[in-house]
Amino acid sequence: MSESLSAILVTGVSVGILATITMDIWSLFAKHVLRWPTADWAMAGRWFGHMARGVFAHESIHAAEPIAHERIVGWIGHYVTGIGYGIAYIAIVRLVLETDPTFVSALTFGVVTLVAPWLIMQPSMGAGAFASRTPQPGRIRTVNVSVHVIFGVALYGGWLLLP
Repeated sequence: MSESLSAILVTGVSVGILATITMDIWSLFAKHVLRWPTADWAMAGRWFGHMARGVFAHESIHAAEPIAHERIVGWIGHYVTGIGYGIAYIAIVRLVLETDPTFVSALTFGVVTLVAPWLIMQPSMGAGAFASRTPQPGRIRTVNVSVHVIFGVALYGGWLLLP
């Protein structure tokens, strides 16, 4: 399979954006219809902003000093992450596995990305590993799994939509 790196990059960016948009649509549905809690991108932006200042972990991100435009920073970080995952997924499938994306590989990749919130982001923001320090960790984990499953499915859907 001789696919150019630029083609993989363009495809990865495209599926990453589509998957992130799909994940956000699901989150809106979950919030307004299912009444599930959803990500607060302002707090993610605060976390990213403090990283730029050399602070990577917080007892509570809510107690950390606010940063300018933290909601916008959070949304940008969210989309940069989704795009990065899209590129990583397409690169792994095309360059390492030397195949086309499949539903199972995309779903698996989406589930594997749960490592980031559960073992990096939540602990660093003061929520504990697997959201263990939140009032309803089981509920947060359910939301996390649903969002990352949707993201994985949408990676495959994005692949199918591309020419």
